[in-house]
Formats: sequence, structure tokens, C-alpha cells
Amino acid sequence: MGEFLYGTSSWSSPDWAGVFYPEGMPPGDYLGHYAQEFRTVEADVTYYRVPSRQMVEGWDRKTPDDFVLCAKFPRSIVHAGAERLPDEKRLLMPGEDGDDLERFLEAMSILGDKCGPLILQFPYFNKKVFTDPTPFLERLDTFLAGLPTEFRYGVEIRNKTWLAAPLLEVLRRHRTALVLVDLKYMPHPADLMGDLDLLTTDFVYVRLIGDRKAVEARTRTFDRIVMDQGPRLSRWARLLREVIPRSERTLVFANNHFAGHGPTTIRDLAALVEENEGKS
Repeated sequence: MGEFLYGTSSWSSPDWAGVFYPEGMPPGDYLGHYAQEFRTVEADVTYYRVPSRQMVEGWDRKTPDDFVLCAKFPRSIVHAGAERLPDEKRLLMPGEDGDDLERFLEAMSILGDKCGPLILQFPYFNKKVFTDPTPFLERLDTFLAGLPTEFRYGVEIRNKTWLAAPLLEVLRRHRTALVLVDLKYMPHPADLMGDLDLLTTDFVYVRLIGDRKAVEARTRTFDRIVMDQGPRLSRWARLLREVIPRSERTLVFANNHFAGHGPTTIRDLAALVEENEGKS
């Protein structure tokens, strides 16, 4: 049986004060408190800016030795545009993002064994950006080939028709995971597994993102569950029971926008996985 780690997407939500974090706790103490319950977390802040050495040293200092901290590649690398649409001429081009890439990897190396997979979270690409996946896959292939092997990597795709053999072949070639996502307009991985083997390396990475607009129509404060996602979580639990034995490590993260409160969502999913394990 592979290792099963679960946590949330980010730990810094101010809405968790008095619910997940003790009332009055300084935000600087949040990560240490978080790490008392969960063994992994996904750093969302790195998408918006390259973390400083001081920031990553703080993460290292506040977490135990067996903690796993995953992070997203900076937006300047995977999006490369200041506007809403990504810049297809610059994204994943080392000549353009080289400084940010080098600084990002150097900072994350401070974590040593605590550093989990680093995630390339790509936006949806319309036909004004890429008319078809081939040029993107060629660039991704080259980019992954140039990354240092001391880290592990994952790729999140938001074009559902790109979830096909050519993409999976590129990822397998570079021991990179296809990030499995629960996102409104993306197919559930379970619907694809009959025709495609979505496990492209020796670890599995799952992100429960959900329907942002639907949740925000119910709340703008993320301190409680506002949407019943029980059936979806049960389906994920069944899928995880299938994939965990096939991987050395499975990491699963819940976003506040999945149901309203990330910590409760991921606790519920973990309980379902353990319940199913007891029945197997």
C-alpha cells in the first residue's frame, strides 16, 4: 500500500481564524499549527510571486521533518502574460522566464526532503493561444527535459480534449504526474480511466477545486461547508482506493471553493478512504 497524504490548498485563509486556528493566533503561527494535523500542504502563494529564501526558510522552520510542502510554479512561467490571456510566445520559454525559474527552484531547494512535487498549473488555452496541443506539447517536452531531476513535478491541464495519449507520453518520459483535478468543466478522472491510464509516474497528485462561482454564490467567507459534496467525495474515495496501491505516494488537496471549507472537505475525504479501506 502506498503512502496517502492529504491537506489543503494553502493554509493562510483568514476565514479559518476561530474555526481551524485558535482565535487570536498570529498568522505567522498558522503553518506550525496546521502541521500538527496535516502532513502536507500546497503553497498557493508561489503562483503569484517567486518566494524569497527567507519565506521558504520560515516554512522549513515551522514544519516537522516528515512534512511535505508542495508548490506551484510562478505565474510568470506557466502563464507569462500580465493580461487575462496567457502569452503563448513566452510561456515555458527559458530565455524569458529563466531568472524566475532559477530563483524559484533555488528557493524551494531549501526544503530538502520536505519539498514535494512542484506543479505547473496551466490555464485554459483557447484557440487564440494554441490552435491545437502539438506546439504546447513540444514546448512542454523541452521544458521538462531541462528541469533538474532533484525535484518531482506535476502538470495540471485545463483543456479537456488535451487529456489524451500524446500528453501522457510526454509526462511519462519525464517521470511527471498528470494532476488529477475536480473542476467544473473538466471530466472526472474516473470517466477517463477506462480508456486512458492517467497515472504517469510513481506518485499521484489530486486537487479538489470544484465550482468557484457556485460556492461564491453561497458564501464569501470560507469557514464552513456550504455545499453538499458527499457524492463527489465518495466517488473520489473509490478512485483513490484503486490508485493508492499503484503509487508510492498519493497527495490530495482540497480547495475552499470545493465545498466552502478546505479542512472539513479533506477530513471527510480521508475518512471515506479509510472507511473503504476497512471494507476491502
